[in-house]
Amino acid sequence: MKNVAGQAKHKEMQVFSYREAVSWLYSLQKLGIKFGLSKTSNLLKAFGNPHLGQRYIHIAGTNGKGSVGALLESVLIKSGLKVGLYTSPHLVSFTERFRINRERIRKNEAASLIQELRRAIEDQGLPTFFELTTAMALIYFSRSGVDIGIVEVGMGGRLDATNVITPMVSVITNIGLDHQEFLGNHIVDITKEKGGIIKKRVDVVTGVNQPSIVRLFESRCKESGAPFWRVGHHVRYRRSPSGLLGYYGLRKRHKNLRLGLNGRFQFRNAALALLALEILETKGLTIPDAAVRSGLADPMWPGRLETVSSEPTIMLDGAHNPSAMRSLVYAIKSDFDFRKLIVVLAILGDKDIADILKEILPLANRAIYTRAMYHRAADPHMLMEQGKRFGKTGEVYVTIPAAIDRARNLADKKDLILITGSLYTVGEAKSFFDPVNYPTEDI
Repeated sequence: MKNVAGQAKHKEMQVFSYREAVSWLYSLQKLGIKFGLSKTSNLLKAFGNPHLGQRYIHIAGTNGKGSVGALLESVLIKSGLKVGLYTSPHLVSFTERFRINRERIRKNEAASLIQELRRAIEDQGLPTFFELTTAMALIYFSRSGVDIGIVEVGMGGRLDATNVITPMVSVITNIGLDHQEFLGNHIVDITKEKGGIIKKRVDVVTGVNQPSIVRLFESRCKESGAPFWRVGHHVRYRRSPSGLLGYYGLRKRHKNLRLGLNGRFQFRNAALALLALEILETKGLTIPDAAVRSGLADPMWPGRLETVSSEPTIMLDGAHNPSAMRSLVYAIKSDFDFRKLIVVLAILGDKDIADILKEILPLANRAIYTRAMYHRAADPHMLMEQGKRFGKTGEVYVTIPAAIDRARNLADKKDLILITGSLYTVGEAKSFFDPVNYPTEDI
């Protein structure tokens, strides 16, 4: 692989706009998903291995990765640290994937870095979209001098591009069925892939509670000499009747913590984040109790049980697999009052559509099927046909704005409109409700 500094002069002088740079980057999606670390490692080598010697938190799991990352980010920022966060996918703008102290990468910086990476791979085999964006994140964090980077796994873990890092702590949120076509059809196969982020002598914290999965992780950690810590075993938590969090940790105790994320499932995510923070403190980070309290109350993580309008209440959530939809349904039934539930559904075609619909449709009074403007989106007419199996005929509106307008026309002030099925769905809805802060990025 050529060093960036050794490119031809006319290539050095060519400058790409943000739109041109990101369009080229999106073109790599045609390469699909390829597992392996060599391309990412080679890219980083061309830039002097900027990821080595850096401090990271690595987060894997089926659901909750972003929520745990956002909670950790918020507490660490409140502790006075400069914190990088790398997540995927984005809701509206590509720049959302890379942020430092909650500020997205600027478009001109993103374009410049993509251009450097593009030059670095000339005459070499093309990396995938995710391999290149992962290298981009690690280079960006290093150049920006972050104190710690929070890195979310894209898929799996063992051969995920992010697994080139050596973190201070590895976090595994939970394990469920998703991406079976890549990770395997059985929970054990998926567990082995996600457990691939476990590294020698690096602490592992997890929220998993299935006995067979716990045993697999315990065995892997023992082989690697990695200390293994579990929410529900080594640390405990409870939700008070008033909706506050109590945490009973390895050394820390916290009472009456307020969470800035909706949904009962977020209490376990918060406990997992607090456990990870305790491990970080044993490794030299100073995390004041006041930072914990204020950080948990104020994370920045849109599109997850987010209320965007009232009378009727309109809520967005990116649940995109059966386990996430199950948690969403439980939260809605437990924590929200409404007369009727109108669901606007747009799901990707490669998801477990039947089981997703099985979770949400029994709770819905009306169903409106639509699709995101994304090539993997399922045909809403097919969704409606699938929905009939669960006693909901519903109706189809081909675009998300049309579906939202229809839901509003159907709803009374005390009803709840839920827009869900995919983060791509949520992203388009965000642009619909807040076009100033989330303008459509038509690339």
